[in-house]
Amino acid sequence: MDTLTRDALTVLQPGFEGTDAPDWLLRRVGEGLASVGLFGRNIASPEQLAALTARLRAERPDVLVAIDEEGGDVTRLEVRTGSSFPGNLALGTVDDTELTRALARELGRRLAACGVNLNWAPSADVNSDPDNPVIGVRSFGADPRLVARHTAAYVEGLQSAGVAACTKHFPGHGDTAVDSHHDMPRIDADLATLHARELVPFRAAVTAGTRAVMSAHILLPALDPALPATLSPTALHGLLRAPVTEGGLGFDGLIVTDGMEMRAIAGTYGIERGSVMALAAGADAICVGGGLADAETVLRLRDALISAVRAGELAEERLADAAERVRALARWTSEAGAAQEGTAPAPEVGLIAARRALRITAAVPYEPQAHPVHVAAFTPVANIAVGDETPWGVGAELARLLPGTTTGTYGSDEAGAERVLRDAADRRVVAVVRDAHRHPWMAKTLDALLAVRPDTVVVEMGLNEAAPVGALHVATHGAARVCGVAAAEVIAGA
Repeated sequence: MDTLTRDALTVLQPGFEGTDAPDWLLRRVGEGLASVGLFGRNIASPEQLAALTARLRAERPDVLVAIDEEGGDVTRLEVRTGSSFPGNLALGTVDDTELTRALARELGRRLAACGVNLNWAPSADVNSDPDNPVIGVRSFGADPRLVARHTAAYVEGLQSAGVAACTKHFPGHGDTAVDSHHDMPRIDADLATLHARELVPFRAAVTAGTRAVMSAHILLPALDPALPATLSPTALHGLLRAPVTEGGLGFDGLIVTDGMEMRAIAGTYGIERGSVMALAAGADAICVGGGLADAETVLRLRDALISAVRAGELAEERLADAAERVRALARWTSEAGAAQEGTAPAPEVGLIAARRALRITAAVPYEPQAHPVHVAAFTPVANIAVGDETPWGVGAELARLLPGTTTGTYGSDEAGAERVLRDAADRRVVAVVRDAHRHPWMAKTLDALLAVRPDTVVVEMGLNEAAPVGALHVATHGAARVCGVAAAEVIAGA
């Protein structure tokens, strides 16, 4: 295998289908592919995942195995059950950096035990727009300094377990009203705002030693009027890489792109051209595989990079530099992982954090439930990052604590409140909402329900922006499984 072809394979981070490594993937790893991305479709159990990563390492001992495991709403490790860890907003609400560090360390320990050594996390986005459709509870909060200190703690905790952190979504996805999975978001903030808000947590992550940073497919005209950050030399080379003395962040680690198959890139530039442009702009690793996960995609991208070098569109030295940065991270994970073997487990840290993140408002003195209730789950359409395969809510845990409890799922139809009342009969209603402030139908249904049943308990599992309503209002600041457990404990007095 010639050096150019090997380097072109090295910079790719593809996904694949199934819970076993396909032959084509193993063959490419043997030829120089240095990274593999995992998603929920690849994971059935910790034991299966450990066997999968061991098979990959039989082909290449230092292969980077990456995963999108934020905890909270975005989980791949526990995609079928819900996460054992609350997400960033819950941690930001508690605002205990030692807790954040301990939780990230335990998450890293579990990933390392399964053979995963690169986590596309944490999200360092400042959620300055509460109507943001894709970040929300994935952010530590709206205060840049709070987000910065928890981002740093998360990076330190995760990497202390031998798993490389990939801080995202540079230069900040919090002030967007569009999901880049669907279209190109645009942030019209000026450079002063960008430095005072979006970049503060990324500077903290760099100072904390984050091994990787993920670029965002967002357009910031004040920074680059033509190109999204992933494709912008101004954003990647001129801002992220530039020395601190020149106004940059001085980052010298691995720059990873967000998924190139996302519509913000694929729908405008195409993944082949977009990948060439990203590398030329300063990215080092091309993430592709959330929606495109096949042998043909890898070969198309490999060949596109080789052709771009031969045509003079991509400097061979730039490709070689990117490939060496990938290999350098692989070496770090091999050394750090060996050093951290035997990290003491902390299995309860996630539930402890979820309990501490609860914010409870009682309109009247509340007596814990002793009898079965009816859980009304008001379910919005899930964003792509979260997915719709991960269960959420309080129904399962309340059914365990209060046998006979039932759960119904309700959408945006006009008769929602009537159906809830009919299904509940004489049982108390526990209404579970998610970002009620962003969904007028949800707020309207809830108001109609409370008008008839003011004793309804309301559990908000998204951003807690709407005014508390209900006889008891429980804000969990996320929809992880442990957030549901913590809320159910309060409702049932467990």
